[in-house]
Amino acid sequence: MAKEVLALAKEKGVKMVDIRFLDFPGIWQHFSVPISELDEGAFENGFGFDGSSIRGWQPIHASDMLVIPDPSTAAIDPFFAEPTLVLIGDICDPITREPYTRDPRNIAKKAEAHLKNTGIGDTAYIGPEAEFFIFDDVRYDSASHGTFYEVDSVEGIWNTGRDECPNQGYKPRHKEGYFPVPPTDKFQDMRTEMTLILESLGIDIECQHHEVATAGQAEIDMRFKPLLKMGDQLMWFKYVLKNVAYRHGRTLTFMPKPLFNDNGTGMHTHISIWKGDTPVFAGDKYAGLSQEALWALGGILKHGRALCAICNPTTNSYKRLVPGFEAPVNLAYSSRNRSASCRIPMYSDSPKAKRIEYRTPDPSCNGYLAFSAILMACLDGIENKIDPGEPMDKNIYDLPPEELANIPSAPGSLAEALEALKDDHEFLLKGDVFTQDVIDMWIEYKTENEVNAINLRPHPYEFFLYYDI
Repeated sequence: MAKEVLALAKEKGVKMVDIRFLDFPGIWQHFSVPISELDEGAFENGFGFDGSSIRGWQPIHASDMLVIPDPSTAAIDPFFAEPTLVLIGDICDPITREPYTRDPRNIAKKAEAHLKNTGIGDTAYIGPEAEFFIFDDVRYDSASHGTFYEVDSVEGIWNTGRDECPNQGYKPRHKEGYFPVPPTDKFQDMRTEMTLILESLGIDIECQHHEVATAGQAEIDMRFKPLLKMGDQLMWFKYVLKNVAYRHGRTLTFMPKPLFNDNGTGMHTHISIWKGDTPVFAGDKYAGLSQEALWALGGILKHGRALCAICNPTTNSYKRLVPGFEAPVNLAYSSRNRSASCRIPMYSDSPKAKRIEYRTPDPSCNGYLAFSAILMACLDGIENKIDPGEPMDKNIYDLPPEELANIPSAPGSLAEALEALKDDHEFLLKGDVFTQDVIDMWIEYKTENEVNAINLRPHPYEFFLYYDI
């Protein structure tokens, strides 16, 4: 494989090699070396870097780390001025050569290996539907004496009265952005450009469209792939979309709730398990599912509150996950009911299409960690034959309070979710997929850097509510 990568580099006239990996929260990091530094030995010996400067990683007294390029990830960057080969790397200790426990890609690899070891299946297919917003402008600041944020978009319904020399109207109203044609939809061509670049990188795309909110909310759907592969693809996905928007003079965010009083941004995640050519989740039970699939649902619902700490890992995530609004916070399942956290899509009767759609996650998550955690919850459900209970085929939003009280709900804050993870993470430790070190550092990092940081700051709306007290 290394020889093939070197041949590709020569064929494409590559001048630089970009090595990429994730920090703990899930942002791509990179450094570049001249092509002369890449030989077959580099795929075994790797490249050294300072792990203490990466969020959530090493202390300064043990900072040296290695990144080992994975030749199977080779691709040509579509944005750099000079021909550049991109290689995603795996992190290891420079002395022991052991894979690094906090490397998210390593966790995804261990999750796939654990699936095979259980004998339940050999491939977990993941299909995320990552939504996003395209804005024209974003400004924010936070100081000891003041704070603010402001986003703007030519599509924003609040701009119907702005002097745009001329203002041509055609701005989607709140919650009416699904699916207007141009000129109301301003970003068809930009989304198509994103789609074609993703396809040029070997990423299969199923569709692209405007989403429900005003101000440029959109979605591009990738075709399902094995877990690790989809983790890699999600990183390319975010990178491509942000860079296409940037070169058009716009800015793109996967922040779950950037607008008040309109739909937030989710990442409904489809999962299915296969054993050879057999879809493990297809059967003759409810909605065409197998008994294993129902148990997998039981696992997701049982561990749903803990999963939120990984699948909805920001304080902003819980501005979207509010009971009674659009997001699926109710830990229930249904064949068509989109108000349940787990849905069984009914678009096709084919056994190959049978899957679980977990609707609670959002795209602020670290995909490698989120997909691995969802798989581990499914496997725990199957191994322990966890009964998911009866399906919820009623409209949950119309239920009387006494019935709704019997349906468990997602946490109301990141702090609650982290407490749930602290109390319920044994299922993640199986097969050494997530280690205790990873769980502890995740809770510590999120608490200190995000939960406490938000809790200590006055909110602008508090002045509206309380200044005259």
